[in-house]
Amino acid sequence: MALFRSEHPGPFAHAGNVAVGIGGAESNVAIGLQRLGTSAVWCSRLGSDAPGELVRREIRAEGVHVVAPEDCTAPTGVMVKELRTPTMQRVTYYRAHSAASRITPDDVDSDIVSGAALLHVTGITPALSAQASETWRQVIARTRDSGVRVSFDVNYRSALWSSDVAAQVYRDILPFVDVVFAGEDEAALVLGPAHADDPESLARGLAEFGPSQVVIKRGADGAHAIIDGETYRQDAISIDPVDTVGAGDAFVAGYLAELIDGHDAAQRLRTAVRTGAFACLARGDWEGLPRRRELELLEGCEPVIR
Repeated sequence: MALFRSEHPGPFAHAGNVAVGIGGAESNVAIGLQRLGTSAVWCSRLGSDAPGELVRREIRAEGVHVVAPEDCTAPTGVMVKELRTPTMQRVTYYRAHSAASRITPDDVDSDIVSGAALLHVTGITPALSAQASETWRQVIARTRDSGVRVSFDVNYRSALWSSDVAAQVYRDILPFVDVVFAGEDEAALVLGPAHADDPESLARGLAEFGPSQVVIKRGADGAHAIIDGETYRQDAISIDPVDTVGAGDAFVAGYLAELIDGHDAAQRLRTAVRTGAFACLARGDWEGLPRRRELELLEGCEPVIR
């Protein structure tokens, strides 16, 4: 999506300066992977408009291969981030009837999918429209049939659909994914109010649907995972956050980069909390994402590197 972000606290209607950029869970992950040295392809549909041109150009500039047909009859989606107070942002989406909501299975190249190490999807796509939801399901099924792993980040957005509808869609798709990421509140949404809400119980509950890797993202409390039946815990890195939007996507990118490279579960989680921390240190959804050579910078170093 195109992104408009107020630069200073206050109502967006009176923002003197507005930054223009891009954002979106899937593109954030793709850029994060690419910066870590893992080749990524981003598939969507864009409007034949200036915001679409911006999105295409910015993602390509990061080295990500873009597969996104132009739709001349629907606009590119837009996100507005309003810095309402110095410590609170309000995010508004304008995605109804957008080009991405009209994505079809033919827009996602079968050869690219079958030749990939992994397909990553989020729970945002099926919320955009019935057509987007059906495309999402078909692409996941096609990917599984080709023997390619599927990664799924719940990424529930209450502004896009109801919790009851979303939870059922998520439960239906979990048996077809290999890796699932969820916040504690998202895991609880999937499992229902009667389920225990501690991280171990949440992870075990999601694992019962079939995924061999379940990762609970806990923000400042790190991560809790069940991977091939074993429990893993990873502390977060202590930072002074500037902008936390996009941190979960950065976490996912770090984990998947190490998974694709064949690293063990502990290494995947260590890298994930580092990439998540980096994302919080700069304004914007993805601008602060690290290069691989920068991953150890948060471990403590001299303030000036020469």
